[in-house]
Amino acid sequence: MPSFEDSLKKLETIVDALEKGEMPLEESLKLFEQGVGLSAACKQELDAAEGKVQMLVKQRDGSLKPEPFPAER
Repeated sequence: MPSFEDSLKKLETIVDALEKGEMPLEESLKLFEQGVGLSAACKQELDAAEGKVQMLVKQRDGSLKPEPFPAER
């Protein structure tokens, strides 16, 4: 399984190639399909990483308590 960084680089390459619009339709569709898969894999990995990130919140007694990182929506 490729790393997140490798998948993101490949996705960027696909986007650049599709934006040029110089490929036949069939090849463009294959690249688009591959890009959708890479995008989903990257999102899944980012979602998993987000779940692992925690903030330390200082309690009134001075102790630190871990809490889930708030998601921006």
